[in-house]
Amino acid sequence: MTHRRVNPDEIQLRIDPIHADVDEEITGLRSQVRRLRNVAQDIEVEAKSQNAMLNQLDMTVTKAQAWLKNNVRRLNKSTIQSGSNHVVHVVCFALICFFLVYFWSKISR
Repeated sequence: MTHRRVNPDEIQLRIDPIHADVDEEITGLRSQVRRLRNVAQDIEVEAKSQNAMLNQLDMTVTKAQAWLKNNVRRLNKSTIQSGSNHVVHVVCFALICFFLVYFWSKISR
């Protein structure tokens, strides 16, 4: 760029062709900045969405843990009240069933 004074009140400005691409580059940079801003906004929306899902999942897991703890407590109470013989009977029944199926599979071959 060169400046030439014609009158004391006038300035003449001449742009070199080498620097003419600056406007195009600025326009290109503006569009790239706009795209980056849009990507950043999309990332923000996605992060908020995933954060909400994680909070909901955390609540669900907390409720499931409380439910499981309550049911284990009830199962322990019922085992204590009915005596441990009930559990022994169930375990013996399961073992007998297992051995019956095992021997039946051996015999049927």
